[in-house]
Amino acid sequence: MRELMPTTDPLHPDRLKEKQRALRDGFALPLTLRVHRAISWLLRAHREKEDLDTRFIHLWIGFNAAYAGNLERALEEDEGAGRRPGAANERQRFEDFFRMLVQLDGEGRIYKALWTRFPQEIRILLDNRYVFAPFWKHHAGQPGGGGWAISFEAAKRAANAALAAGDTPVVLSILFDRLYVLRNQLLHGGATWNSAANRSQVRDGAAILGHLLPLFIDLMMDNTDEDWAMPLYPVIEE
Repeated sequence: MRELMPTTDPLHPDRLKEKQRALRDGFALPLTLRVHRAISWLLRAHREKEDLDTRFIHLWIGFNAAYAGNLERALEEDEGAGRRPGAANERQRFEDFFRMLVQLDGEGRIYKALWTRFPQEIRILLDNRYVFAPFWKHHAGQPGGGGWAISFEAAKRAANAALAAGDTPVVLSILFDRLYVLRNQLLHGGATWNSAANRSQVRDGAAILGHLLPLFIDLMMDNTDEDWAMPLYPVIEE
């Protein structure tokens, strides 16, 4: 159900949709598809007030639509010879996406969200081994799980150093590694719906993603001259 009272928040999904309609004639096709799809999922997520699992999933799909690349390939762990061809290139594209957004963010809104709005939630996620991929690989006896505790502490140190240094792209990259594990747990049946076991990470993940995704979309619409790549699944005219 939509809110009865209108909001003036420029990052509200309805306001972003209005902005998209006003500006879309000036969008190149790749940006048109990415923004239109991302806003559609953001609007759907906004209607989920109580079901945080569903809200998080919709927000993640919206983020994937905005990114428009192969997130599975970008976020898989580096396993040497076992890593799929092209994974390193996709990971670079993923990190470049964050770097571009931060460069375009002249007001530092992303940094402010990470540092002033969600610092506690982010630190809790970074300190949670249950959203750290090598932890699960270790328990499953899979390659990439050895020494998970050492790499876990190293990743936390890297994130904390990046936060302290204001290195927003690095913080985003590490944060979305964690959110991707949470996404996998939900979409691949690795969690019970509305389970108490993972409530904190689902709640915090939905809150963080629900704030960052509108920012990403807004920045993309404000920078139509950038070279936004075509999504993996463009519209095919028959």
